[in-house]
Amino acid sequence: MKRYFIYLAYDGTRYHGWQIQPNGISVQETIQKCLSILLRQPIEITGAGRTDAGVHARLMVAHFDRDASVDTGQLTYRLNKMLPQDISIYRIEPVSEEMHARFSAVSRTYRYYIHTSKNPFERHYSHYLGYKLDFPLMNQAAHCLLNVEDFKAFCKAGADVKTTLCHVTQAKWVQTSSTTWYFEITANRFLRNMVRAVVGTLIDVGRGKITLDQFKKIVLSGTRSDAGESMPGNALFLEDIQY
Repeated sequence: MKRYFIYLAYDGTRYHGWQIQPNGISVQETIQKCLSILLRQPIEITGAGRTDAGVHARLMVAHFDRDASVDTGQLTYRLNKMLPQDISIYRIEPVSEEMHARFSAVSRTYRYYIHTSKNPFERHYSHYLGYKLDFPLMNQAAHCLLNVEDFKAFCKAGADVKTTLCHVTQAKWVQTSSTTWYFEITANRFLRNMVRAVVGTLIDVGRGKITLDQFKKIVLSGTRSDAGESMPGNALFLEDIQY
């Protein structure tokens, strides 16, 4: 059995997330159908993670197995021709059988984009916040996440997870213009809805709705109801995966 990694990107606007859903179209299902047609056998792919409905990926990695060898260059070309315009395949590469798109990944990086001045050309992939934010204070709060192990305060209620432990190695707000910013966070793993909940709570800090000390207590309390609202998915991007 030969294993192949697929490196891809997608605009998640019209999808119900990465993972196959019983009641809506997903990115995984769309790629699997095209691969199965091209390779003339049922193909299942395994992704490096699960993005929620409406969330995008500049880089997602998935793997599939096949008995026969694959012309990866030709398959990449034909897959891109068949897939819709909102999914793009960068490349397909053979890897060792021990490599796993999800379990072999050592880190993932997400970015959440916001703009603070109303702009019709930003609205699809960035979230508009029309009030003043204290970004230096938000960065102080973000830095606290580097010293946290348990992120259950930011885990969606009822999520089916065995552990809420995550190791965050980077968390910061970055300014890209006078009115545009993004929050970047890197960790070995993420919980369902975690990034959007973290961003919502950091924005509460920036608005003065909670203090820095209150933010620290929320992080340590493990109570999702104490944390901020979950921000809309259209402004969230999976940016990178490292192996």
